[in-house]
Amino acid sequence: MSDGMSLLETVYRQFDQAASFTDYEPGLLQQMRDCNAVYHLRFPVEMDNGNVEVIEAYRAEHSYHRLPTKGGIRISPHVSADEVVALATLMSFKCALVEVPFGGAKGAIVLDPRSPDDVRRRVIRRYTAELSRKNFIGPSVDVPAPDYGSGEQEMGWIADTYRHLRPNELDHWACVTGKPVTLHGIPGRSQATGLGVCDGIMEALDHGDDMQALGLTRGLEGKRVIVQGLGNVGSNAASHLRECGARVVGVAEYEGGLYTDGELDVEAVLDYRAETGSLHGFPGATWIPSSAETIEQDCDILVPAAIEGVITSENASRIQAKVIAEASNGPVYPDAEPILAERGTLLIPDIYLNAGGVTVSYFEWLKNLSHVSFDRMYK
Repeated sequence: MSDGMSLLETVYRQFDQAASFTDYEPGLLQQMRDCNAVYHLRFPVEMDNGNVEVIEAYRAEHSYHRLPTKGGIRISPHVSADEVVALATLMSFKCALVEVPFGGAKGAIVLDPRSPDDVRRRVIRRYTAELSRKNFIGPSVDVPAPDYGSGEQEMGWIADTYRHLRPNELDHWACVTGKPVTLHGIPGRSQATGLGVCDGIMEALDHGDDMQALGLTRGLEGKRVIVQGLGNVGSNAASHLRECGARVVGVAEYEGGLYTDGELDVEAVLDYRAETGSLHGFPGATWIPSSAETIEQDCDILVPAAIEGVITSENASRIQAKVIAEASNGPVYPDAEPILAERGTLLIPDIYLNAGGVTVSYFEWLKNLSHVSFDRMYK
C-alpha cells in the first residue's frame, strides 16, 4: 500500500490515538485492542477439472465481551490474516457504536469469488464444517454474514450445512445472517448497508452550521456525488442517494470510471456493466481509465465503497470533495486525515456509516431465535 501501512496497522494506530484521550488502565486498553482468537484453516477441495486444491481460510474473533461475535465472510484471492483481524476489530467498535449486542468477528476464504458455483458451494460447505468442528460458528457463539465476494447464496449454503451438522439444535437458522428470505432471512438485508450509508450521509448533511462552513446548503438535494465501487454497498448507496435528491455525477470501478457534468442514471450504468462487464463505452459520460483519477474529480460528496486505503497522503490534496463518506472499511489512511482536515473536508467514519448491515443482521438473528415473524410478534 502506498503509505506503507497495512489495514491492521492503520486500525491499531487509530485505536492508540483514541486511547490516548482516556484514563483507562493499560491492561484494559490492551484487551480492547487485541484479537482474542484467529483460526487459520487449510482444507482440500476438488475443483471442476478434477484436481484437488488446498484452500486457505480464516475466522477471527476479536472480542468476547458480548456474545455471539458477528462479522462477514470475505471471499477474495487477495486476503491475509492481518486483514481479517483488522476487520474483526472494526466490527467490535462498530457494534458498540450502534449499540448492537455483538462482539466483533470476521472471516475470509482465499478464493476467486468468480469461481464456478459448484466450486464455491463445496468450499463454503467445507469451511462451515471446519468452523463447526472448532466451535467457531453457532447462534450463541459466532454468527457470520455476507461481505465482499459473498452474498445470500453463500449464506444459504452455510445455513443448510450447519442445519445438517446440528440437526437437534433448535435455533440452527440463527447461525448466519444475510440468508435468502426463503431460508428464514429478512427482507431488505441485502440493501441494508447501502441504505444505511445514504441515511448516515443525510444525517451528517442535516447540520446547518457544518454545511455552512463547507460552503454547502443543508440536505442532500442537488449535491454532486461520486461513488467508488459498484458492489452491493456502492450500488445500493448510489441508488438511494439519487432517490433522495442527490446527483450522481461519477462512478468508479477497478477498470476505470465515468464522470459527467450532468447526472448518471445509476440503474442504467449498473445494467450496462452487467451486460458488458465494464463501464467503458457507457453513453453520455466521459470515460476515465483510472479509478484513482475518477475520485479526484469535482464533486460535493465522495463515497469510497470499494477497498481500503484509496485515499492516502499522496492523493489527499487532490481530492476535491467537501465530504468523504467512508462506505467501505478503512478507505482513508491516517496520514491523509491531517491533510483533509487542513482543507476543511468533513470525514464521516466507516464504523458509523456502514453499520446498517450489522443492524439489520441483528433483526434477522432475533427473528430466527424467536421462531415467529415480526408481523406476528407485534400483533
